[in-house]
Amino acid sequence: MSWHSAHMADEVPHPYSIEISPLIKPEGHFRWAIRRSGKLIERSDRPHRSEAKARESAMEAVERMMKPSGDGGRR
Repeated sequence: MSWHSAHMADEVPHPYSIEISPLIKPEGHFRWAIRRSGKLIERSDRPHRSEAKARESAMEAVERMMKPSGDGGRR
C-alpha cells in the first residue's frame, strides 16, 4: 500500500467528523465521538488505551454507518 492510500484510509468521509478526547478516568485512555454535519450521532462506550486505538475504533464505526444496512436505524 502506498503512503497516499494509507493516508486516504485515515480520512473521515464527508459529512462525518471524529473527535478524540482524553479521559480523566482511567487516566491515559481516550474516547471518541462521531458527528454528522456537526450533530453528535455516536460516542464510544468504552475507554481506549491510546489515541490511535480510539481513532481506529471510530473509523470502524463510521464504516458501519456508511453500509446501507449498517446504520442500526440511527438516521
